[in-house]
Amino acid sequence: LGLLYQEYRDKSTRQEIETRRLQDSQTEPEESSPSEETPSEAEPTSTTENKAPPQISLLRNSNSRFNLWQDLPEIRSSGVLSILQPDEIKLQEAMFELVTSEASYYKSLNLLVSHFMENDRLKKILHQSEAHILFSNVLDVMAVSERFLLDLEQRVEENIVISDVCDIVYQHTVNHFAVYITYVSNQTYQERAYKQLLQDKPAFRELISQLELDPKCKGLSFSSFLILPFQRITRLKLLVQNILKKVEEKSDRETTALDAHKELETVVKACNEGVRKMSRTEQMISIQKKLEFKIKSVPIISHSRWLLKQGELQQMNGPKTSRTLRTKKLFREIYLFLFNDLLVICRQIPGDKYQVFDSAPRGLLRVEELEDQGQSLANVFILRLLENADDREASYMLKASSQSEMKRWMISLAPNRRTKFVSFTSRLVDCPQIQCVHPYVAQQPDELSLELADVLNILDKTDDGWIFGERLHDQERGWFPSSMGEEILNPKIRAQNLKECFRVHKSDDSQRRKLGSRNRQ
Repeated sequence: LGLLYQEYRDKSTRQEIETRRLQDSQTEPEESSPSEETPSEAEPTSTTENKAPPQISLLRNSNSRFNLWQDLPEIRSSGVLSILQPDEIKLQEAMFELVTSEASYYKSLNLLVSHFMENDRLKKILHQSEAHILFSNVLDVMAVSERFLLDLEQRVEENIVISDVCDIVYQHTVNHFAVYITYVSNQTYQERAYKQLLQDKPAFRELISQLELDPKCKGLSFSSFLILPFQRITRLKLLVQNILKKVEEKSDRETTALDAHKELETVVKACNEGVRKMSRTEQMISIQKKLEFKIKSVPIISHSRWLLKQGELQQMNGPKTSRTLRTKKLFREIYLFLFNDLLVICRQIPGDKYQVFDSAPRGLLRVEELEDQGQSLANVFILRLLENADDREASYMLKASSQSEMKRWMISLAPNRRTKFVSFTSRLVDCPQIQCVHPYVAQQPDELSLELADVLNILDKTDDGWIFGERLHDQERGWFPSSMGEEILNPKIRAQNLKECFRVHKSDDSQRRKLGSRNRQ
């Protein structure tokens, strides 16, 4: 607990990556590997119920550096390690990590408040409204974390063998974690306000730099503290997933873990939706202002519509069958705006405007990749509109700037088409997988942001270094550079990852149907 949460989280995920690398390098993974789910044969609580439980002082000792449950002096001296089954020890470690990481998180939140938010000089520099946007309801978030940590600490101190923590997670998620949705939904305004303050107020910029240099911050930036609540609520869901993989099947602890995971998933989705809704609304208003309709006008702004992809492509001149270079210019530029339910096809005109000359519902789009037709027709595909703006079928031969850009457009335009490795309607048991070893922040709407240690199914890949993947823990899909990850080569580890994924989502009927189709192949 000498670590701030940013350090704790980084250390934990790096350790997870190295563990998976070690497993992947083994030809025959051992049955006792950390992710195996063999039910425990012992009931740990019964072995110690007649003993006076030693007081575990870890949570009150700010200088303690222990990060493993089995390393605690109280645990080592109790003799319990010789009684418990290996799988139960792994479960104890998973539950203990949830507790100690919450303590580390609370410590970092406390530093954000005491060192930054309550700094007297900063209070004088910031207007009250600016401070409110920058720090939002962080005091509420910290109060919730403190209450949560106290309940977890009390559970740990009841017995040297932890009975459960997911029941506590469930209660707090249902009753208190809505404060996270409020904080995270403010993230767009928070980021914008911070950038504006750095630009407009030199005194603010200088003071923040000074505060960041304080040894308390351990070289970490102010922005890394601001983003803590979003990182924590996401990580908490993964920690519960880790517990769920280790509890005995069909047990009470599995039930509480499934319940806690389901509620956390609801909160995380609400957080994500809050962030997206804010940025999407502004983006749709901006696009609407740039469009001029040559055809019948289509209302762009809708509460249920958002942008999936936009960009320039080359349209082939003349009829589809004319695949020669007889014309002076074979291709001309067009610009596409693809929304979740609508495609708008434009030509760019002066004044940063776009003239719309065709459109179609996204559900009525079909794509077809051309076979190798030589260099002039490389990265060319056919886009068919089954019913366009004139209520008739139309075809466009389009050329992308690269293979990855072509595939990205094709998957965005027709998401249900078969990809290189996996059909979306008929998945394979042994799909290629990749582990994230470098974090990645999405730059385009069709890209996927990655966190360290994320595991993804590889659905497609390109020769120029891009992967289309599906993250196992939340089924989010998107493109990312292949250099961000390492492919998992051991088929047993890939199968194990899928098995754990099925188990985590088995309480959700729709997820079970979605994932279960892989097993039926």
